[in-house]
Amino acid sequence: MRFCSIGSGSKGNGTLVQHDETIVLIDDGFSLKDMEFRLAQKGLTPLQLTAILVTHEHGDHIKGVGPLARKFRIPVYVSHGTAQHEGLGKIPSLKIIDSHEAFTIGSLKITPVVVPHDAREPTQFVISNGEFKFGILTDLGSFTPHIISQYQSCHGLMLETNHDEKMLSYGPYPPKLKVRVAGNLGHLNNSQAGEFLKHVDCEKLQHVVATHISGQNNSVELAVDSICSSLKCEADFVVVADQATGFDWLEIK
Repeated sequence: MRFCSIGSGSKGNGTLVQHDETIVLIDDGFSLKDMEFRLAQKGLTPLQLTAILVTHEHGDHIKGVGPLARKFRIPVYVSHGTAQHEGLGKIPSLKIIDSHEAFTIGSLKITPVVVPHDAREPTQFVISNGEFKFGILTDLGSFTPHIISQYQSCHGLMLETNHDEKMLSYGPYPPKLKVRVAGNLGHLNNSQAGEFLKHVDCEKLQHVVATHISGQNNSVELAVDSICSSLKCEADFVVVADQATGFDWLEIK
């Protein structure tokens, strides 16, 4: 089982998870041409994708879903709330999921996790091949007991470290946007990410990725330090997902 990112940040997001012949893409915030290029960088073509999972309807996560799904006739899995978003357009194979019930795609078990974010019915995902467990947790302003319970004992984890509280406070964002980002329905800051890690069992963790890092309100060093402080690990254990290329394949074994 392996995973990688093709880009992470406010300009576009996409994550790949593969086990055997099953390959799922989580979100697509890129143009069709850009997505094809980014997939090629990871050694894939759109025709190899088994399905697209969508976390929520914000443009940096959903922009490219419709064009990609229509051109290559890829099934798209969304919550009922996300499906109401008109920007998706007509999808050849649209699968409405119960955001509180696990489902299967090929050899992967997908567990949606409802998160507090300013979207219609946002979910994140925990994915298992029966032996290993991968979790992606971004685009949430706070964490709940339910979230903590779902992300126990992951072997691979992508965790949002969006902003540093002081940098956001003194940064260039207008006041309304600062309130939105820092709110309970916004994005996790570095301290929150570190606190989250203290509430979950990380004993089996092989890979941890700092993701969705703000280019204006955070630094890689601060994001990594927040994770290292909680895990008591060296900085080189933490992988960083960036906007340009994401990060290369990480294997869970």
